[in-house]
Amino acid sequence: MKLTVVGCSGSFPSADSPCSSYLVEAEGYRVLLDLGNGALGALQKYSGLYDIDAVLLSHLHADHCIDLCAYWVARNYRAGGCPELLPVYGPAGTAERLARAYDMPENPGMKEVFEFRTLTPGGFGLGPFRIDVAQVNHPVDAFAFRLEHGGRSLVYSGDTGECAELVELARDTDLFLCEAAYIDGRDTFRAVHLNGREAGEHAAAADARRLVLTHIPPWTDAEHNRRDAAAVYPGPVEVARPGAVYEI
Repeated sequence: MKLTVVGCSGSFPSADSPCSSYLVEAEGYRVLLDLGNGALGALQKYSGLYDIDAVLLSHLHADHCIDLCAYWVARNYRAGGCPELLPVYGPAGTAERLARAYDMPENPGMKEVFEFRTLTPGGFGLGPFRIDVAQVNHPVDAFAFRLEHGGRSLVYSGDTGECAELVELARDTDLFLCEAAYIDGRDTFRAVHLNGREAGEHAAAADARRLVLTHIPPWTDAEHNRRDAAAVYPGPVEVARPGAVYEI
């Protein structure tokens, strides 16, 4: 598997990065994990617009899904006609949420471009991947994903507060892409986001082999969170950067 960080800024784009979006590839099959603010433009550095095979949306906050509206435009009005329906997996209500965001009738909404499929906890096959889904701890319906291929695995937390289900999903994973939006001691809201220390604790509890911190907002010191994670997690830990590539 190959993971490319398309965008990793939390909550809103930074000067250097779009919001959350990650491209995962294996055997020529390409899956997008989230498509937040500004990510569609950056995606074109790493993939053709029409070379994506499926999209998985962790939840329906704008910094994780809103560029599906722009992607609908790119596919719907493509010169030469719209490509085949693109599978989009998301929480219940994804089709309606995106239609409202683009101020269009909910029926048909974007259903002539995207084939919407509702996520629930469990597992399914997608191209060459095995996908496992766990519900995580966020104010809206939100999911984390485990992708497996060729005996290797990648886990993406989406957005979550402290979550035992995330630890189980990430058990023995080769790469744990985990959000760390908060700073320990500064941000005290529960059941919304993890801080760097908590991300490290989740990775340590899961025996993850490698930790990559992501979804860090521009107002949060990423290096501070990396140090906090490294203090409690014994494996390699780094901060996601736009354009970074990981071979798993």
